[in-house]
Amino acid sequence: MDGKVKMDQLKTGELVEIDEKKWVYDSSVDNKGRVPLRASTGAWKASLFIIAIEFSERLSYFGIATSLIIYLTKVLHEDLKTAAKNVNYWTGVTTTMPLLGGFLADAYLCRFSTVLASSIIYILGLLLLTMSNMVPAWKPCNTEICLSPRKVHEVIFFLGIYLISIGTGGHKPSLESFGADQFDDNHPDERKKKMSFFNWWNFGLCCGLLLAVTLIVYVQEHVSWAMADIILTMVMASTIVIFCIGRPFYRYRRASGSPLTPMVQVLVAAIAKRKLPCPSNSAELYEVPKSAETRGTLLCHTQRLKFLDKAAILDDKQNSEDNKQSPWRLATVTKVEELKLIINMIPIWLTTLQFGICVAQASTFFIKQGMTLNRKIFGDFIIPPASIYCITAIGMLVSVTVYDRILVPVLRRLTGNERGIKILQRIGIGMIFSILTMVVAALVERKRLGLVEENPSKGSTSMTVFWLVPQFLIIAIGDCFTLVGLQEYFYDQVPDSMRSLGIAFYLSVIGAANFLSSMLITIVDGLTEKAGKSWFGKDINSSRLDYFYWLLAGMTAVNLAIYVLVSRQYSYKNVQRTMVVVVDCSEGDRVEEMA
Repeated sequence: MDGKVKMDQLKTGELVEIDEKKWVYDSSVDNKGRVPLRASTGAWKASLFIIAIEFSERLSYFGIATSLIIYLTKVLHEDLKTAAKNVNYWTGVTTTMPLLGGFLADAYLCRFSTVLASSIIYILGLLLLTMSNMVPAWKPCNTEICLSPRKVHEVIFFLGIYLISIGTGGHKPSLESFGADQFDDNHPDERKKKMSFFNWWNFGLCCGLLLAVTLIVYVQEHVSWAMADIILTMVMASTIVIFCIGRPFYRYRRASGSPLTPMVQVLVAAIAKRKLPCPSNSAELYEVPKSAETRGTLLCHTQRLKFLDKAAILDDKQNSEDNKQSPWRLATVTKVEELKLIINMIPIWLTTLQFGICVAQASTFFIKQGMTLNRKIFGDFIIPPASIYCITAIGMLVSVTVYDRILVPVLRRLTGNERGIKILQRIGIGMIFSILTMVVAALVERKRLGLVEENPSKGSTSMTVFWLVPQFLIIAIGDCFTLVGLQEYFYDQVPDSMRSLGIAFYLSVIGAANFLSSMLITIVDGLTEKAGKSWFGKDINSSRLDYFYWLLAGMTAVNLAIYVLVSRQYSYKNVQRTMVVVVDCSEGDRVEEMA
């Protein structure tokens, strides 16, 4: 057969075998009585193309992020406090922009198109960074002679890194959810593979991170910042080509319009019917009939937030009308439950912010600690300060592998849970490691400051940089549990129409945490300065970061107790049945999978 079937020969959802491949027919796509059908290839084959571009994006991001505080202090001559705030602001913007990008991908553009468009913006940012260090009129002045760079260099530099923020805003939420879309939730084997996908997604991410903090950082330190930017731009451009080559293998999901509108409709309908009593039997609430052809996931009714159930009550007037009801007056149980899902996520989101604050220290103060220590290894070879971050990448690679290949199979047998342990349990375990990270960091910093006090002229150069290994390693294990868990949680628990936005919610935890970290530094700086001496001096040797780390450890411990209480009350998404529409938004081909 030629891959086309007459419409009157098939029913919607019927499986057909053509050239030894299985296809799914959808009658709503009409091409003069004939419908082009497409087969879905292996999910892992498609995901490899997607992970490739994630690798290059993370290579670029961490190549910039881990060295940013060094660039700001060494090239732009900012003091430690200002540089740390600027790093946190940039990281905050970069990780909150996905809220906009995820919304546009889900509502209007579709994920593939959003990734492609944002990747182009990303490359423009990398090109500006490259030009800011190569164009003679834009280059910074000789840092050995002058104490401040050209203003034009600062403008071009910040414009470049914030263009990268905008590119990341569309890239991160769309790409990760697009990768997860390649696996079918309704197929038992693919559902398990999707759980592993998030682990191996982070494996690829950490490979990019590892290369960024070794090769790229070495080039920045020993060759030039411009050469490093050229490498990042070339790698990003090549992986965009690879991503486009994979187009025939992808499963696509159609943009379904604003996911926020139905939630507002539920709220409006519930308020309009606020005086009606909720029925004792949830079966009396309005839902799409099981015999009807529907698209999307149908959710089971829950007892929480019963006020919202009033949006699904059929009053006498609606019972008597045969015509379709306005969604502003009547909502289905599924739409009500989707709003409940989002509301129930708010406490989880809030209680994971403290973990993000701890993570923010690794790319700022941890790196600055490393700059003051003895970084010589193998004779005269000196490790670039930002390369210390490779410990986190290595720790993450090992942790993810051990977790996915060893812990998950063992835990599945012990608990009977497909994931081994519940998602929120995984997140909570990572928070424990964040507390340990801050405790260890405080102890190491106290030892370093002791050496500075003993010999101010020599400082802490007698202390090897490998003293920082434990704190980087512990936070890596925490990332394996909490960050990967947050990715899976926000993708899995949001409504199907909001999955790009769900990944954006995960990223916004890190983004909001970076803003909070900057705010906390400002507050602590002001309070301690009034008390006598600020914990944040002009340089790290005149600061008391050990006190700050102890403060973070205490705050995280209190936050963990609150998180445990919140997570124990949490109710996971409960699915009745699923009908998923998969569409190639670039060519118009579409496949519908039903369960």
